[in-house]
Amino acid sequence: MGQQEVSDFLKKYKIKWFTSKEIAKNLKVSTGSVINNLSKLRKSKQVLFKPTGRANQYMYKYKK
Repeated sequence: MGQQEVSDFLKKYKIKWFTSKEIAKNLKVSTGSVINNLSKLRKSKQVLFKPTGRANQYMYKYKK
C-alpha cells in the first residue's frame, strides 16, 4: 500500500474529513501504514489536515 491509494481514497471523498484510523479501516490496511503515507502527503502539500482536539490526532482531506 502506498501514497497513491491513500490519495485516491481522499480524492474519492473530497468534501469529507477522515482520521487515519477511518482511512485504514476503509482501505483494509494498518493504521501505521496509513499514517506513514499521510505524513509524506502532508510534506508534499497534497492533503489538508487539522487537529481533532485529541493529542497527536489529525483529520485529513484531499487538497483541491
